[in-house]
Parts: sequence; C-alpha cells; structure tokens
Amino acid sequence: MKIKTIITGATGMVGEGVLLECLNNPDVEQILVINRRPGGVTHPKLREIIHKDLMNLAPIEAELAGYNACFFCAGISSVGISKEEYKHITYDITLGFGQTLAKLNPDTTFCYVTGAGTDSSEQGKVAWARVKGATENDLLKIFKNGYMFRPGFMKATEGQKKIKSFYKYIAWLYPIGRALYPAGFCTLKEVGQAMIKAATKGYSKKVLEVKDIVELAKA
Repeated sequence: MKIKTIITGATGMVGEGVLLECLNNPDVEQILVINRRPGGVTHPKLREIIHKDLMNLAPIEAELAGYNACFFCAGISSVGISKEEYKHITYDITLGFGQTLAKLNPDTTFCYVTGAGTDSSEQGKVAWARVKGATENDLLKIFKNGYMFRPGFMKATEGQKKIKSFYKYIAWLYPIGRALYPAGFCTLKEVGQAMIKAATKGYSKKVLEVKDIVELAKA
C-alpha cells in the first residue's frame, strides 16, 4: 500500500526527522506538511500549506481530504507555560485536528507522538503526563487505526537542521544510553520508519513504547 500522509510539526526536530524518512521511503508517494512558517524543504512529492491556527481548519479543510495517514508531530514542552496553555496546545488543538481529519478520512492511520512517561490512567500526580494520557485515550476513540508513539531520548537523523541548541551538548549520551538502557533510547529514523510501517502493515499494540518503535521499524 502506498501512503499519502499529512505531517504536522515538520519545523520541529521530531517532525523534521519523520519528514526526512518519508521523503526517502518509496512507500510514501505524497506528503502534505502543515506549517505555521515555511519549512524550507522542497521535493517532488512534498506540498506545504502555511496555516497558523490549527484550531481553525475551515480555510484548509478541503485540502486535507484524500490522505490515508497522518503523522502528528506537533507539540510543546510543558516547561515555562501555564497548565491551561499546555492543555490547550496539547489536547484541544490535537483533538480538534483529529476530529476534522477523521471526518474527512475515517480510515486514516493516525500516528501521534506523545512521550515516555505518559499517564494513560489520567490520574497521576504529573500534570503533563495526565494531559498526554487524555490526548492519547481520546484519539484512540476517534481513530480505529490510531497509534500512540512514546519515544524517549531520540537521536537526530544526519542532515537535520531543526535541532534545538541544547541537543548538541547532550547528543553524546545516545550511544551510552542505547547500550545501557535500550528501552529509553531510539533514533528519529526508527520513529519515522515505524510510523510508515504502522500505516502500511499495522501493529499489534496501539500504544508504542521505545522497544515497540524499534521492533516495528525493523519489521
């Protein structure tokens, strides 16, 4: 099966890594990126829409039809923002986007990047983990082909440009961490590969921890 996918968050590190993998994979024939600002990437199978308000998709809704996958990589850290703002960006915007996409493409495979430590019970003490858990749970109610990705520490793909400045100071940890604690470390190449495999082959679990991401990437 060939993939026609929508990618959000392609101007961030995770989204860029997933985009690069999609550009290089022959199973992906069309890519639509939705960015708030130009991403600076051109490719024959890539199309970009600049749209700043993901809560209001009406102006671009017609252009979202006809896709059989969505790799939702947009997100924000909870550090330095209020609980209300974090919930709005993480839960409200994501669910609103998902609901619109499910209406247009009900059989689409929706892969959502959450994070290690997400709280599926929504009852824990950590606020961000509860919000992520609620987002996961409600996305899985919307998409029968939904997969929640919980990567830990991710190694950037060679050639990436959208890398946060602090990353260069901690990148050296990856080979050590992968060797000592493989359940907490994966590559962005593996994340992208696993998303593509989820869309083409499916997976036995709906919530993928690091070991599942690595396993699916190799499938």
